Amino acid sequence: MSSGISAVLAALPILLAGALLVGFRTPARIAMPLVYLTAAAIALIFWDMSWANVAASSVEGLFTTFDLLLIIFGALFLLNTLERSGGVSAIRRSFNSISDDRRVQVVILAWLFGSFIEGASGFGTPAAVAAPLMVAMGFPAAGAVMLGMMIQSTPVTFGAVGTPVLVGIQEGVASPEFLTMLTASGVTMSQYVDAVTIRAAVIHGITGTLMPTLMVVMMTRFFGSNRSWTEGLSILPFTIFGGIAFTIPYVLTAWLLGPEFPSLVGGLVGLAIVSFTARRGFLVPKDKWDFPHRTKWPSDWNSDLATKSNEVEDKGYMSPAKAWAPYLILAFFLILSRLPSLPIGMVLKSWRLEWSEIFGTSITAATTPLYLPGTIMIVVVVITAIMHRMNTSSLRAAFVDSSKILAGAGFVLVFTVPMVKVYINSGINDSGFASMPLAMADWVAATVGHVWPLFAGITGALGAFIAGSNTVSNLMFAAFQHEVAVRLTISSAMVVALQAVGAAAGNMIAIHNVVAASATVGLLGKEGATLRKTILPTVYYLLMVGLIGMIAVSILKIPGPL
Repeated sequence: MSSGISAVLAALPILLAGALLVGFRTPARIAMPLVYLTAAAIALIFWDMSWANVAASSVEGLFTTFDLLLIIFGALFLLNTLERSGGVSAIRRSFNSISDDRRVQVVILAWLFGSFIEGASGFGTPAAVAAPLMVAMGFPAAGAVMLGMMIQSTPVTFGAVGTPVLVGIQEGVASPEFLTMLTASGVTMSQYVDAVTIRAAVIHGITGTLMPTLMVVMMTRFFGSNRSWTEGLSILPFTIFGGIAFTIPYVLTAWLLGPEFPSLVGGLVGLAIVSFTARRGFLVPKDKWDFPHRTKWPSDWNSDLATKSNEVEDKGYMSPAKAWAPYLILAFFLILSRLPSLPIGMVLKSWRLEWSEIFGTSITAATTPLYLPGTIMIVVVVITAIMHRMNTSSLRAAFVDSSKILAGAGFVLVFTVPMVKVYINSGINDSGFASMPLAMADWVAATVGHVWPLFAGITGALGAFIAGSNTVSNLMFAAFQHEVAVRLTISSAMVVALQAVGAAAGNMIAIHNVVAASATVGLLGKEGATLRKTILPTVYYLLMVGLIGMIAVSILKIPGPL
């Protein structure tokens, strides 16, 4: 096959996913099985991959799917437990006591608290937590969804305790060819991942500092009485301060601790700093901004969630400290388990489920369930139930609610992740062809050339837009991005970092995430209006990422492993 034909065939599963999900609005539960079957058929027919290797790759994907589902379930279980214990209501009251200026509330609640939740949980949880809280505090439902989607940008690359990097990047590049190249270069996988982590954090740090400003100006423009951009810009010193309060500890944490903690620590430190200073009026403007009176809201701003938001109030008063404690305990446990200087992580990893040489192939799959953040979240749920004195029926209801949501996500991931693994492992074949990502890389390197850093982030965003996940986008495209970098003789770590950052930006327009966020506030059916707004910050982010990438590669010529 010519390079052009092989590139088209390699791109076909991704193009099919885009056509079905976006063009024909096919539900993911229907689209992704078809995409998996298409990828498997191309691997078998055109790449001459054996049935055993396709099946083994699929099993490897199911192992990764288990890891993802356990994390998602833990995040949902903790959130639903807090909702039923009264913790969510107490957290809402704590935000109201800081400031009644909606612009200040956006920086603290949406940006900082949302980033902390993303760091701890990921997988769209920030919107699921922050959007209903904002509606309960008097925000229009449509505005809460827009802001909830914008949270899912800067912190996403290191969300769910680094899952998009530790699973998405690490698993995504781990083709046999890549591992051979690492060994030949004398670089370990850990060193490579750390290099990607630091570069991605710096790119996000530069770009993301303005995100709180964008969140506020979009709120005042689309949901204010005067529809004004300048009313949002009038609080610029405070929004810049809120951005820096997150991005500085975020970058430092990536440098010192690795990919697990930047968003979690950045959100927590920023939340503490900005909440403390805002209470004392630091950089808070004298004027107060609020939404129009509720009677003047257009019908497409509203939902029925406000009438349901006080369901947990009857459980009695809970102090903010007690409500926040589960997330602080979660952060503490996660940090303890991830610090390399402590033996806890090694102990948790020691219980390992592994299937070596699946079906007689060279492919091996493994999982360490005790080490996964999802398991730690479930432990925190048990502690929360005791601490908040929950009865068994409430905890059971939280478990059932979480399981119902997981069932839908699980069916999609059962096909999505194995498809990615077939895609990546397609280089293990009898035809001598390079894997599908490498086939695309050959064509792109020859066609686009050294301006690729302008497009690397857009490719990541495309993957997130289709799959609704930074992690899945990285799984799909990390190997592709690496191979383009190799063929262009530029830093692989930088280009893969651009992929990771672009995939984070793509979450702001991911259809699945918009639907999920809309569902949490009772606003289903109006996703198009949200997407038309969130495309603006997405374009900003991708333009900045492309510009930074070109400067880093072409002018600064930043080196990196590989």
